[in-house]
Order: sequence, then C-alpha cells, then structure tokens
Amino acid sequence: MSEHLQRSLTVAGSIEEALAARRQGAAILAGGTWLMRNPRRGHALPDALVSLHKIAGLTSIHIETDRVTIGAAVTHDALARSLAGIGGLEALAEAASGAANPAIRRVATIGGNLCTQDFAAADLLPPLLALAAEVELYGNQGTMRVPMVSFLTDLKRLLADAILVRVIINRDSAATAHVRLPLRRAGDYPVALVSMARRLDGRILVAVGSVEHVARHWLSLEHALATEPGGSPAEPERAYTLATGCNDFQARDGMEADGWYRRQVLPALARRCMAALLKTEATR
Repeated sequence: MSEHLQRSLTVAGSIEEALAARRQGAAILAGGTWLMRNPRRGHALPDALVSLHKIAGLTSIHIETDRVTIGAAVTHDALARSLAGIGGLEALAEAASGAANPAIRRVATIGGNLCTQDFAAADLLPPLLALAAEVELYGNQGTMRVPMVSFLTDLKRLLADAILVRVIINRDSAATAHVRLPLRRAGDYPVALVSMARRLDGRILVAVGSVEHVARHWLSLEHALATEPGGSPAEPERAYTLATGCNDFQARDGMEADGWYRRQVLPALARRCMAALLKTEATR
C-alpha cells in the first residue's frame, strides 16, 4: 500500500504541461492498456504518470477531402467508427475494429499503439505505413512532422523529449486492405499483419507487422507488384506466388508463435490481402 501512495498522477491541461511533467520523469498515460500490464511482464509501474485525456484536441478526428487528422488520444473503437465506409481508409478502419478485444479497443489509443516501445504487434502500424502517414510531435523545439517510417526507425530518440500529438494521413490512396492472423493461445496479439494500399498513381504499398521486431514496408513485394501488368496481379494467387519469392523477413520468436511460422504464413496473408483489395476496387 505504501508503494502505491508514493506514486503521483498529473492530469495535464495542455501539451506544454504534459511535456513539463515528462521532463521531470513522468511516464505518459493514455489508455493504460500496456502500462498496466507492467507487473505481469516483471516490470514495476512508473512512480509518476501524466495523463493526456484532458488535453483539448487529442481525442478529435478531423476528416477532410484531402487529409485525415487523428488525435493521439483517439481510441481504437472511436477510430473504427469514424472511418467506417470511407474509401481509401478501409485498412485502418479494419485494423482498429479488429485489434485486441472490445474492452481494450474502448480505451487503447492510437498514440499508445504507436509509441509503446518494444511492442512488435501494434495493429495500427501496418495500415499507417501503407497509407504513408506522418506523426506530429511536440517537444523542446516545438512542433515537427515526421514520416511514419522515420518515426519507427528513430522512435526512442524522438520520444525522449517529445510527445506524439496527432497522426496525419493524406488521402491519396484509392483503396486499401488489411488482414490479421490471430492465434487463440496468444490472447489478443496477432501472429502477423499485412496491409496494402493502392495509391492514386497506381502503385501498391505493402506493410507487415508483428513478424519482425519493428513493422516495415515489404519493399521487395512492392517492387515485384510494380512489374505486373497494370501494377498489380489480376488474381490473388499471383500475389501468393510473388510473396513466396520475396519473403525476406527475419521473423521473431514470441509467446504467440515461432519466427518460422510467422514467416511461413506471409504469402497466404498477402493473397488474402490482395483478394480484399481487388474486391474493394471491384465495388467502386
């Protein structure tokens, strides 16, 4: 009990106040779904926390004709409901609606999903990579926007003195798709995730999560798809064949699956994702 009483919680009223608490060593508290599991992972809870839920704008979603702006404290459930039925954002809506379980989706935030370090199975990362999203950070030097790829590459350094405040997606994808492979014994975590986005220029971007330690573009498959007539295969089975030949992942072992299995299922997931993408395009 005494250990609990020694902890402190700051409910920040502004991003500047949250950053000040962060400089004093406080950990960010958004949905708390990962943080509250610290004891189960053998880690102590932080002595000081700063909550973001009172900061204006962080729970807002703005959908415009050319872009979508998502506050860092938007929950998966709110994101899924807001994006449902919007062309070009199908993958992100699917990922948000299928992550974890309903109870988690009601409280887990997009900011927490992106900023949790050493969490390889973040559901929202593959669609955001495929959509070429950017993150907006607020830190000691003010506001800066960073492409999602660069953010993931340098996440620990960027978050050392900054807070993620929103995600920006330019609406330059014609159609997108997302598939998730769960495993019952793994609980809420996916074995593998694949997202695809057909850009307005015809290119298909592909991103994979939960296979390696950090989500990334499947560049070799993107290049292979670009050589197909029309920039993509006419049938999903062709995507399976191309993915089999482009499977260059160094997959991780984890509690939900061994690395060899994650790698082995990727061609089938690429086929499923391509089938979903082609189906979406056929209904337009």
